[in-house]
Amino acid sequence: MLPKEKNLEESIEDYLVSIGYEEGISHEFDLQHCLLKDDLFRFLEATQKELLEEFKGTRGAGYKKAFLDLVDSHIKKRGLIDVLRNGITDIMMNGKFEFVYFKPNSNLNKTAVDKYNENIFKITRQFKYSTKNNNTLDIVLSVNGFPVIVIELKNQFTSQNVYNAIKQYKEDRDPKEKMFGFNERVLVYFAVDTDEAYMTTQLKGDKTFFLPFNKGNNKGKGNPTVEGKVKTHYLWEEILAQDSLLDIIKRFYFIQEDEDKKKKAIFPRYHQLDAVRKIVKDLEINKAGLNYLIQHSAGSGKTNTIAWSAHRLSSLHDEENNPIFDSVIVITDRKVLDKQLQDAIYQLEHKKGLVVKIDDKKNSSDLAKAIESGVKIIITTIQKFPYALQKIESLEKRKYAVIIDEAHSSTAGENMGALKETLAGKTLEEAAKQESEEEKNEKSSMDKMTDLIEKRTDLGNVSFFAFTATPKNKTLQIFGRAGEDGKSHEFHLYSMRQAIEEKFILDVLKNYMPVSVYYKVGKKIADNPEFDKGEAKKAINRFVSLNEHNIRQKVETIVDDFMDNRSMWIDGKAKGMVVTASRLHAVRYKVAIDKYIKEKGYNIKALVAFSGTVKDGEEEFTEVEMNRIVAPDITDSNLPNIFDKNDFKILIVAEKYQTGFDQPKLCAMYVDKKLDGVKTVQTLSRLNRTYPSKQTFVLDFQNSTEDIQEAYKPYFEATNIDKVTDPNVVNDLWYQLHEYGIYNDEELNDFAILYYKEKRTANQDAKMNSIIDKGVERFCFLEGNSEEEGEEFKKKASKYITFYNFLLQIYPLKNLNLLRLQIYLVALLKKLPKTGKHKVNLDDLLSLDYYKLQKLGKDDKRGEDISLSYGEGELVGISEDAQSRINEPEEEYLDDIIKRINDIFGISLTEEDRIIIDQYEEMFKNDKQVMDIAKANSYEDLVKTFAKSHFKRGIIKSKNRNDRLVKEILTNGNLQNYMIHYLAEKIYDEANR
Repeated sequence: MLPKEKNLEESIEDYLVSIGYEEGISHEFDLQHCLLKDDLFRFLEATQKELLEEFKGTRGAGYKKAFLDLVDSHIKKRGLIDVLRNGITDIMMNGKFEFVYFKPNSNLNKTAVDKYNENIFKITRQFKYSTKNNNTLDIVLSVNGFPVIVIELKNQFTSQNVYNAIKQYKEDRDPKEKMFGFNERVLVYFAVDTDEAYMTTQLKGDKTFFLPFNKGNNKGKGNPTVEGKVKTHYLWEEILAQDSLLDIIKRFYFIQEDEDKKKKAIFPRYHQLDAVRKIVKDLEINKAGLNYLIQHSAGSGKTNTIAWSAHRLSSLHDEENNPIFDSVIVITDRKVLDKQLQDAIYQLEHKKGLVVKIDDKKNSSDLAKAIESGVKIIITTIQKFPYALQKIESLEKRKYAVIIDEAHSSTAGENMGALKETLAGKTLEEAAKQESEEEKNEKSSMDKMTDLIEKRTDLGNVSFFAFTATPKNKTLQIFGRAGEDGKSHEFHLYSMRQAIEEKFILDVLKNYMPVSVYYKVGKKIADNPEFDKGEAKKAINRFVSLNEHNIRQKVETIVDDFMDNRSMWIDGKAKGMVVTASRLHAVRYKVAIDKYIKEKGYNIKALVAFSGTVKDGEEEFTEVEMNRIVAPDITDSNLPNIFDKNDFKILIVAEKYQTGFDQPKLCAMYVDKKLDGVKTVQTLSRLNRTYPSKQTFVLDFQNSTEDIQEAYKPYFEATNIDKVTDPNVVNDLWYQLHEYGIYNDEELNDFAILYYKEKRTANQDAKMNSIIDKGVERFCFLEGNSEEEGEEFKKKASKYITFYNFLLQIYPLKNLNLLRLQIYLVALLKKLPKTGKHKVNLDDLLSLDYYKLQKLGKDDKRGEDISLSYGEGELVGISEDAQSRINEPEEEYLDDIIKRINDIFGISLTEEDRIIIDQYEEMFKNDKQVMDIAKANSYEDLVKTFAKSHFKRGIIKSKNRNDRLVKEILTNGNLQNYMIHYLAEKIYDEANR
């Protein structure tokens, strides 16, 4: 018999009881106060008996209820974490009640050790927590009567996994329950199966956000296999062991408040906790004097890891209870760090003055004073680092921890622009070469600090802790540790690969494309009737005349690609960046892009970023002056805020903002600059910030696939960029996959129709599962006869999805059979049995999102073109030439259209609705303003204007208004999009008869 969920529960309980946890019973829980009150009073009797007796004297026989009410009121005002750390007072008494005794720094104080040993840790299974229902939680861990950890368990052998546990939290755990109040009882909720663990600190129903809490496996996501144990054993054997749990409560867990005063609780991710603890363990053995390189990728939460490290180092003691460091100095230009560090440390220590900031407003004497006076944590800037180093050297009897944060400045390259340079008479090639040399000579903040440290060989009283995502060789040599191979290695790693696989950052190489590939694919598509060829022909004509310095031709490619293929991403909020080779390039790109946008009538704006003044011919240009044409309120410092506005879509950069610029809506990058080494990673990483439904695209005019792969290798294992130069690969795979007999065309069609329904019934969901289950059965039969064939099918299916999505980044694909198979395969691969031999990399349903908002008005079976254009912030179609569509119109009866709307969108429009839609058509045809727009513009421009300014207003104000129909249209995005196009076609036909 296979193991059940109950078996996993029992094994966790057995282990925790074996290390000192008590075994709890659910009915011991006081549902009114949400506490294990017997444990609480037992703890108080053992550790604070006299104080409790005094409290009894003030309250009499009802002292227990009075005390529980007092605890409850403090928690509501201050939060549980503060109460656990700092206890509570009562106005009728002088003393303070403590609710946890944390582990003392040493065993010298016997009383402190004894009180620590009185803490009561308990595990309770099938924990009933509510007065409203009989729901139970799989496991609850409590400390001195306070329930602080909840674990929901799932077991893959019973066809449930960690994602089912997450679903259970979201759907079956009411956040309004007292037990689940934010920072009132439970501190963290874990969703766990035998392979993976996830966590959250706040339940918010469907909006609950879970983070992975996994160790990582081969520098990727997940957990390694351990002989004789489940992969998630570390959670209860390591993290939830008594010392570890109290350490997290005391030194890690804190409440973060943003600018809008919204609060969230921070529980460390596994790699953060692991990094800090490994640093501490090493220091306890080796004391001060060694260096530490912490290579943590973007998306790792470096700011919090630095804050925890600084706090921990400042309070670290040796065996004699002497501090290992007199002061901790944090070197950073990360503006958010100083406040975050101060806020976090105040919560952790409840003392002010532990952190002092020496920024640009203070001088080197202020820094010297802070170091001399032994301030525990000093935050200062990279510019003041040499003074700090000089002062530390003079105080050789003291010991210091220096934390170096390589936070890339978005204003990199300003040194190049410090002087007014004349570029008059220089070619673009000469300008690019000159600035490339200057860029190579300009040192990063980490380079400068490494140089300073390298010159000093007698810093035995200092430990350096370098935090970086992209260490150079020299950084590794100075801060790394020698491994068995004799080479320097990082002390702790959270890789780019793991960050991507855990979805903290995006894989910007997934849709990387050299311009040569873009051209080749376009040419093949134009010659292939299976693909949309109208736009491809235009692209070919551009590339025929494209040469290295023809900025105008590149601008056409960039702007048209962005408008046609990217602008509708993330509901029309997508932005693009053009990376140029020099400041002169940036100036000319800005002029050319503004001109082309105006010529095409695109409703977008472009900004430029470069340093200093550029003289081109007789004209002088500055960033602010060039940008004021489209942004009158722009200044030297507010460009990021201006660019965040929705009408600003393209940012042209020359070194400035090429690193350190954080704009999560940046989706597309156009590279017209030779990149090299770490600069490649830092530049492309501008795209890697996550945003709901975001996808990325890079079009590179200068670098090859091999160049980019080579640059990424040191920072991201197994970096792969698929090169697809022949779109027929997708067609070939389509036919090859059909030959396996896993599915048939009817199933593909039925599944796709159900997938696109805006609202599905339970029966329809069941039918989708049934369709996929048939495929799973056939696959199992295939694999049973030949494992090799089964693996081959999986590989081809995975490849098909990848290539299909890749091609879709360039041009809309015409053949809907290709789309139907893609939808089906994504679902099928999720349900196929895992053999472990072939890792199926399932792409997100990006292409499906891309199609979901398309015009779905034509007959699916005829494979009508689904292409793209822009309309009211949603993805809609870009058709071929509008005039050709009018010359050969496809007439359809409204009754047929209504029937198809009902079929496609799963709604029930009536005969009355048919009449109302007919009246909408007549209303808009009688609107002179709408008809004038239709006569004077292309069909595409009519759709834009009609969608933006007339459609909603018209149907809402219609004298024949039907509220139910209006609501159906306005709340169903796909139906609304369909109606816009249906009516726009009728209007355009009428206006251009």
